[in-house]
Amino acid sequence: MDEIPYEQGAYYVFDRGYFDLERLYHIQKTEAYFVIRQRGNLRYDVTKVNRTNHNENGVLMDQVIELTGYQTRKKYIEPLRRITYYAKDKNKTFVYLTNNMEMPAVQVALLYKYRWHVELFFKWIKQHLKIKSFWGTTETAVRIQIFTAITAYCMVAIVEHDLKLHRSTYEVLRILNASLLDKTPIKNLFTKQSVDSVEDGQLTLKFI
Repeated sequence: MDEIPYEQGAYYVFDRGYFDLERLYHIQKTEAYFVIRQRGNLRYDVTKVNRTNHNENGVLMDQVIELTGYQTRKKYIEPLRRITYYAKDKNKTFVYLTNNMEMPAVQVALLYKYRWHVELFFKWIKQHLKIKSFWGTTETAVRIQIFTAITAYCMVAIVEHDLKLHRSTYEVLRILNASLLDKTPIKNLFTKQSVDSVEDGQLTLKFI
C-alpha cells in the first residue's frame, strides 16, 4: 500500500487483509477512493442512514459513520461509509467501508465483487498463456510479454472459430506448436492429423 502511486479520483479495491486505517486515510487525503471489507469489531457512531431497497439490489444497510475507538479515531478522523450487502449467489453477507459518499451503494458492492474478476484473470493467465517466467522485470517488459501472449491466444481462438475446427483453443495451440515448421495450410493441418495423447507436456500426432 505504501508503494502504490495513488491518483486523484481513482478507485482502489482492497482485500480485508489490507485493512489499515492510517494508510486508508492517506488515500482519502490524496482525494482518491477506496473500497475494503470491514475487519474486526469497529467502534463507531452512526451519523446518517441512507435509504436502501434491499429487495431490489441486495443492499441491507447504507450508513455514514464516525469512528469512536481511541486508536482508530486518531488514524482516520473523517466520516466513513459503511455498507452491508447480501450476495444472493453466495448466500453470504458482506460489510464494506468506503470514503465515497456519492456512489450508489450497490455499485460499491459490485466494485468489490469485480475485484474477484482480476483474481480469475491471473488464474486464467497461469492456466492458458503458459508464462513460466518473465524475460524482463520492468512494468513495460511485463506488459509487453502478457499482451503478446494474449494476442497470440486470441488469434488462435479466432482461427479456431472461423475455420470451424471444433477443437479447444488449448488443443489448437498444442498442435500448432508441434507443427511450427510444417508449411501445410492450417485448415489442412487439422484434417490431416488428430491428437492421440498428451503426456508429460508432449503432443503426439497421428497422420491420417
